[in-house]
Amino acid sequence: MNIKLQQRAPIMEALENMKDKRIVPFDVPGHKRGKGSPELTAFLGEKAMSLDVNSMKSLDFLGHPVSVIKEAEEIAADAFGAAQAFLMVSGTTSSVIAMIMSACKAGDKILLTRNVHKSVLTGLILSGAIPCYIDPGLQPDLGISMGMKLQDIEQAMDANPDAVAILLNNPTYYGICSNLPAVVKMAHARNMLVLVDEAHGTHFSFGRGLPISAMAAGADMAAVSMHKSGGSLTQSSFLLLGVKPNAAYVRQIINLIQTTSASYLLMSSLDISRKNLALNGVEIFETVGKMAAYAREEINQIGGFYAFGAEIINGDSIYDFDATKLSVNTLKTGLAGREVYDILRDEYDIQIEMGDIGNFLAYVSVGDRMKDIERLCSALSEIYRLHRRNPQGMLDYEYIHPIVSCSPQEAFYAEKQLVSLENSVSRVSVELVMCYPPGIPIIAPGEQVTKSAIDYIRYAKAKGCTLTGTQNEAVEQLYVLL
Repeated sequence: MNIKLQQRAPIMEALENMKDKRIVPFDVPGHKRGKGSPELTAFLGEKAMSLDVNSMKSLDFLGHPVSVIKEAEEIAADAFGAAQAFLMVSGTTSSVIAMIMSACKAGDKILLTRNVHKSVLTGLILSGAIPCYIDPGLQPDLGISMGMKLQDIEQAMDANPDAVAILLNNPTYYGICSNLPAVVKMAHARNMLVLVDEAHGTHFSFGRGLPISAMAAGADMAAVSMHKSGGSLTQSSFLLLGVKPNAAYVRQIINLIQTTSASYLLMSSLDISRKNLALNGVEIFETVGKMAAYAREEINQIGGFYAFGAEIINGDSIYDFDATKLSVNTLKTGLAGREVYDILRDEYDIQIEMGDIGNFLAYVSVGDRMKDIERLCSALSEIYRLHRRNPQGMLDYEYIHPIVSCSPQEAFYAEKQLVSLENSVSRVSVELVMCYPPGIPIIAPGEQVTKSAIDYIRYAKAKGCTLTGTQNEAVEQLYVLL
């Protein structure tokens, strides 16, 4: 990494120069630097509104960058150790979709674990690629999906020698990492691309003692949620490339799915946050790691709750663990993770990242303070004392084994009929069903609906999980193939 280069923030500098020129705007946006929308300006601030501008020669154009945006992307690539970086303003969802559409055409096979974000399924629907799922298995004490075993990956590669790519999470929502360097070596030996959903691993490129980043492991593409652990504004992301993919073709794909009216607030936040991580990342994530470690120790003394850490590493399906993640199992309290999520928000004014059937995730970042950690730990202690129940009858898994009948694209666009959930068993779904967050589908288009999936949906609804993806908002009915 070139530290002198990383001191630059070209988009921010160009915006500051634009403001100094006091340009009279006869272009969009129509609020004209906030003057036309006084209430919005009072709410968001004059500074933010004055920087919400349209593309112009001095500010470059995201769809075909030639100056300051191009420079910002080159500096970002240097920071992440990538051959190319793209600024993404439609979230990491668009980065994941772009990866899949760049690597796969209709009918191409792609290997992937089933505990993927919904954006992966969207990419499959749009590209027409065919998923070949690798079962991640369950961590028996926690009921959560693990990473992928190398033996299972090798078997999948042998069974699908025509697969063009493999997609992995690095890490999962809970901080679990597969053996990425070994997977890259296996895939490249078979001329397969390695795509990595690194939405929750931005910090891997900047901290010490953390799991290896996708680019450092030699992956071909990585989707990086800068707004999660990187500190940029919500919806801003990077798509990173290694040396093998055709960057010009990837740019074409991005321009198919990303807005032509890119927000300079989002782009400048990527620029500034990248600069901060490049210059201060080691210290930032050392502090974050210490806060997460302290929280784990305190929570594990409460009873019932289990804040898991590096002790779950097994060298294969859990090859590494992201120690900055504060992931907490709730099953022994008799409470679902979502129930703890709701109690923390409704009774203690503490908003955590997500809760599901048996776990919750409290996202710890550089913006947290030790007194915030203490408040969370105190609240959990009180919740255990006041709300714990007999854990008998708790659903103790979050992975539903998929039975794939056809490609997601074929199912999504096929003739369909609406049936009740109960009558959908053994039929082929044309819709996604998922709890959000975390956005991992319970049922995906092209998959057979099983009784286990219906039981999971019913249980998740009873525990207060937010279910989405279906046209029927109550998720009492499901569209299936005719």
